[in-house]
Amino acid sequence: MGFLLGFAATLLAVVLIVQIIRVFELTSKLSGNDQSKVSFKDNRTRAFSWLLFMIWYFALFIWVVQKWGPLVLPEAASVHGETIDFLFNLNWVIILIAFIITHLVLITFILRYYARPGSKAEFITHNNKLEMIWTVVPAAVLAVIIIYGLKTWDEYNGDVAGDAINIELYAKQFDWTARFAGDDDQLGKANFNFINTSNPLGLVTEQTIKIRIQELNDQIAELKEELNHVPKDGLKESQKLAAIHHKETQLSKIHAFRRNNELAKNAAKDDKLVKVEFHIPVGRQVNFSMRSQDVIHSAFMPHFRAQMNCVPGMVTRMRFTPTITTAEMRRKTGNPEFDYLLLCNKVCGAAHYNMQMNVIVDTPEDYAKWLAEQTTFNAKLMATLGLSETDNQLAQNIQ
Repeated sequence: MGFLLGFAATLLAVVLIVQIIRVFELTSKLSGNDQSKVSFKDNRTRAFSWLLFMIWYFALFIWVVQKWGPLVLPEAASVHGETIDFLFNLNWVIILIAFIITHLVLITFILRYYARPGSKAEFITHNNKLEMIWTVVPAAVLAVIIIYGLKTWDEYNGDVAGDAINIELYAKQFDWTARFAGDDDQLGKANFNFINTSNPLGLVTEQTIKIRIQELNDQIAELKEELNHVPKDGLKESQKLAAIHHKETQLSKIHAFRRNNELAKNAAKDDKLVKVEFHIPVGRQVNFSMRSQDVIHSAFMPHFRAQMNCVPGMVTRMRFTPTITTAEMRRKTGNPEFDYLLLCNKVCGAAHYNMQMNVIVDTPEDYAKWLAEQTTFNAKLMATLGLSETDNQLAQNIQ
């Protein structure tokens, strides 16, 4: 009701303004004052009004920079971050130069060429020099930006260091999970066919293979039992048959995966999964691989000047070397509660705003201590199933 009243009031105001303008036009015509004719005095007044506006405009721009400038990100906390910042600032310098020059030219033309008695504008159909200037100059500036940008991108995606730390970032609405390689220093394989309540990342180990095979066999048996109690040749029967076919296809893929990946199927056993926050060491390259369970997310760590999309059905990668620990950055910023952040930079749904993790940059010693305290995936899996962490007991409980 309030919206309708507001809309009606707005509509009446617009109609009233239109009627007032029409009355003003009619009275002007009756009095012999033709408003369509612009006098020299009007032109001069408008030209100098534009000058006052431009002064206010630049003053407002300077105020905005001074007011909000201190709220920009602190110095980059990664090796490549300084190069990213230089490229970013280079773009700002070019934009500001173009911004100032075009506005100064605009106000100069307004002040110099407003209509005066006896003056006549010259009509120019073409000018080769002007065409060359406003084509070549922007093209040269853009070429510099693009070439330097490609060089920066190549450096950002350089070779993986031999001692790089391997971390997977797994995104889903609306949550992040960080997975660290275990003692074998490699991330175990993952496959969407293995995703269930006890294995949300779909990690592949001998245990998860057995669990998934048992789950699918139970689900197929349940569907076949339900199939015996639905009408023949009806919609329910076709739906049950389709569900059985889907489960059987999954089961065959898992058996094939088990046969073809004997050497890698337990690499994920000692991987470590963490939520809320994860730690990385200063001065050592971190190699991130990223997956998404549902929609496109974007792993954005602004303080490291790092960002990469997380795309369903594929693995994307990025890497950087942190240079400033969290403790050092807290001293630099004067903020004892400062934390580096992992954010989702895609609007991925209603709770997108809540999708973030804290990133703690430690000294190598503190990082090693923190990582040693984290529980392995296998231990968490056993705890979820209410089993002890032994393959023999698992084999007895899961056929």
